[in-house]
Amino acid sequence: MKSTPALLLLSTLLLSSPAWAEAPNVVVSIKPIHSLVASIMQGVGEPSLIVEGAASPHTYNMKPSNAAALQAANLVFWVGPGLEIFLEKPLEALGGGAKVVELSEAPGMEKLKFREGGAFEPHDDGDEHGEEGHGHGAEEASHEGHDADAHGAAAQEAEHHHGHGEGEFDMHLWLDPMNAKAMAAEIEKTIADTDPANAAAYKANLEKLNQRLDGLDKSLAETVAPIKDKPFIVFHDAYQYFEHRYKVRVAGSITVSPEVLPGAERLSEIHAKIEDLGATCVFAEPQFEPKLVNVVLEGTPAKSGTLDPEAATLEAGPDLYFQLMENVGTSLKDCLSSAS
Repeated sequence: MKSTPALLLLSTLLLSSPAWAEAPNVVVSIKPIHSLVASIMQGVGEPSLIVEGAASPHTYNMKPSNAAALQAANLVFWVGPGLEIFLEKPLEALGGGAKVVELSEAPGMEKLKFREGGAFEPHDDGDEHGEEGHGHGAEEASHEGHDADAHGAAAQEAEHHHGHGEGEFDMHLWLDPMNAKAMAAEIEKTIADTDPANAAAYKANLEKLNQRLDGLDKSLAETVAPIKDKPFIVFHDAYQYFEHRYKVRVAGSITVSPEVLPGAERLSEIHAKIEDLGATCVFAEPQFEPKLVNVVLEGTPAKSGTLDPEAATLEAGPDLYFQLMENVGTSLKDCLSSAS
């Protein structure tokens, strides 16, 4: 059978066209970080996600499929041992099989120290706070004059469980878009170094992502501006970074960490804070039972709302980070605006 000119031309084009390099196998711990990585890799490859669906990194247990994904990975992105405790040993077991990137150590990150106690003092925006900051001055929050011995047994247990000692930091870093930009820069650099054939695509995606993050930052500031002076209570202390960036008034948290129940003393302290400050909303989180929120609300005029800092209810992908942050801003505005 003779080759036609068309077939010969097609064969020549296929042989002479450069093949796109295969994207690296990238595994990411949690949804907000996965969204940033997916944005950087868009059009080239898709990262795998460990903590899927409505699961929380605070209570997650590794699955065999997660272990297999890690073993096959070229790159692994996580926030760090202060958040994804379940990943510490599996990552140690990888040896040199994959490059592991702890994004809490990315250049330019602002890190804020853990707060103690159930009720927080307002931040003083005139002082520097944390390390490697990007201009969010604030003093380290105290806790109503109590020292570490006055938390109650359950709060002490929670802090001991997580090692929230001197010099350690709140790891919900993504709740400030400027931290997201710092993480995105580190993500792009790492992936481009691993896959230089697609470096131009990663760089272009980073530029687009930074533009979106700048727009998000401006939009969120406008969303929460009308309710900045209204105090509210959150389920667990995950919102410092949002609080610092947009100067909203988080008056306290029901628990230090979701996997350890607060004691009666802490609940009493929060209940008193609602009454003393006139806190108008108490926010639950979708992964956890709302019973504790109902206990705190009992006998007060405060309303209940829901915040989802880990995107439990959202579908993973490049747009998730923006949906997450917009939802936090909108949920705050809706509850606090409607409360008396």
